[in-house]
Amino acid sequence: MTTRKLHLNAFLMGVGHHEAAWRHPRTDPSRLTDVRHYQQLARIAERGKLDSVFLADGLALWGNVRHNALGGLEPLTLLSALAVVTDHVGLIATVSTTYNEPYHVARKFASLDHISGGRAGWNIVTSAGEAEAHNFGIERPPHATRYARADEFLDVVTRLWDSWEDDAILRDRASGVYADTGKIHPLEHSGEHFQVRGPLNTSRPPQGHPLLVQAGSSEDGKEFAARHAEAVFTAQQTLGEGQDFYADLKSRLARYGRRHDELLVLPGISPIIGSTEREALRLEKELEDLIIPAYGLAQLSHMIGVELPESALDQPLPDIPVETEGAQSRRKLVVDLARREGLTVRGLLGRLAGGRGHRVVAGTPEQIADQLQEWFLNGAADGFNIMPPVLPGGLEHFVDHVVPELQLRGLFRTEYEGRTLRENYGLARPASRHDLPASEELDVVVAS
Repeated sequence: MTTRKLHLNAFLMGVGHHEAAWRHPRTDPSRLTDVRHYQQLARIAERGKLDSVFLADGLALWGNVRHNALGGLEPLTLLSALAVVTDHVGLIATVSTTYNEPYHVARKFASLDHISGGRAGWNIVTSAGEAEAHNFGIERPPHATRYARADEFLDVVTRLWDSWEDDAILRDRASGVYADTGKIHPLEHSGEHFQVRGPLNTSRPPQGHPLLVQAGSSEDGKEFAARHAEAVFTAQQTLGEGQDFYADLKSRLARYGRRHDELLVLPGISPIIGSTEREALRLEKELEDLIIPAYGLAQLSHMIGVELPESALDQPLPDIPVETEGAQSRRKLVVDLARREGLTVRGLLGRLAGGRGHRVVAGTPEQIADQLQEWFLNGAADGFNIMPPVLPGGLEHFVDHVVPELQLRGLFRTEYEGRTLRENYGLARPASRHDLPASEELDVVVAS
């Protein structure tokens, strides 16, 4: 038994995280753009008392739609639809700092936080793909430039959320005063990347700031997370790697005046669950048999930045350049996995198909719980980013069989601790800033 409880996020992706999930008889790829599919998944997650659900996003078509079920829904729009059919589960969406403006993002997440009663979270990404840049008519900015922009972007967004003090709205019908404009502050921000006057035209979010999540594991990414993030989605393959990442990231917090418990680390895991180990391995094999090598080869080539021909399938992974302006941490993870386990390119494709570099574990509910417990109690995780290989079945199996096992071991909640995402993650609500420039005669129009 432990008083410390782990946190669980359900990473929802189409009809499953395995690249062949759409071909498996347990899924229905026609539901990829069906809001009722995602509402069902959110309700399943809430039934299991999971902390949150998460929708990833990119601003270009991922991979080859000829061989994979791609083209999901825009996440903030979708999460608003999930908010109205749930009461407790958190709602986290990816939004890029490279191809958006701070005012838009601040307003959209403040709106989602109000709509959901304080359950919004923002997964902050800097967008590593060249295809995304080309959709905006520019060349992909260098890695360091993207993170410098992200720093300023986040500073502006949080100041916009704070531009309304908590008690700015009076609603005094007798006097005819709706809001105290002395408590609504402009920013007058003038920086390297942005010029933003402010204030926001939406009142302060219920959580103060929606939860801030980050997923980069490069040096720039880890430093950004240590300074800003409150939860980190990450990928490691071994306990040792998980412990190293966890210790490294937590050790960076002190220089930003932050405590160890102010940042939660949630490694990704794709659990393939069976009532017996043999049944789980059979499902894993069924999915592997549905892999289309040409698709996986193209995905791997993009990930490592080296074009791999079909003739390379049964060869070891060739030498890969170290430097890249793309997703640095994921590239290193994939190369290290291939080298450590002596995998051929074909073998590597099989390992990546289930989780794109995240850990894939096949077993009984007890065996899955053993894996989570080992990482949680041995300094590698504060919780986990659950990536079901098929949906909705994989999430149902996790909620109905793994969650009760974790509860039986005293590792996971039996009821939600609060109503907001921050309360359930055990994180404090940020105080409103008091050092913003004030204006006694602020010319704003506030709608009732």
